[in-house]
Amino acid sequence: MTHMGLLRLLFENPFAFVLIAIPLLYSIIIHEVAHGWVADKMGDPTARWLGRLSLNPLKHLDLMGTLMLLIFGFGWAKPVPVNFGNLRNFRKGLVFVSSAGIVANILVAFFSLFFMRLLSIKPWSIGNIALYYIAQINIMLAAFNLIPIPPLDGSKILMGFVSRRFQYSLARLEPYGMFIIIGLLLLRVLDPLIAFFQWLILSAISLIL
Repeated sequence: MTHMGLLRLLFENPFAFVLIAIPLLYSIIIHEVAHGWVADKMGDPTARWLGRLSLNPLKHLDLMGTLMLLIFGFGWAKPVPVNFGNLRNFRKGLVFVSSAGIVANILVAFFSLFFMRLLSIKPWSIGNIALYYIAQINIMLAAFNLIPIPPLDGSKILMGFVSRRFQYSLARLEPYGMFIIIGLLLLRVLDPLIAFFQWLILSAISLIL
């Protein structure tokens, strides 16, 4: 899917766009809820206490992240609060909690492609288009979040394996991270890395399907 795939779909097939808009937004919500759910299981109930383990979109949606989803094909929601100090094992918790959203998106993509194959839907039917775009957007979300630039999940996964000094250096980048990421996206510098992560995820899914 090209970066402008969703906007093009809006103009070419508005009905299909409306059909998949809610599942796509929920893909981002599921990503965030997964972080909070795993954190809760590993000793930090912060997200549960704040009511963020809910699928209610009003508790999660971020305006800029939603616009990025429509324009670039990947975006974000309000981060689910996690107090990593509460986790029973800091490094293990950092990796597992940070990976949870990515794994959730990959699972949504897997099941979308699985049902496309299982149901043998006609290629140009609304159902096929919806499942295709849901799979593609979840692969894009997973690939995007694997980028190791704070505050994306990839940076926190990396933190789980590096020294305290390097963790501190990455953490210092976080206030400026989104500006750096948006700039690199506009310059298309991140395209090869995102494409590589997409290929990696799709290859893993293909091995099972």
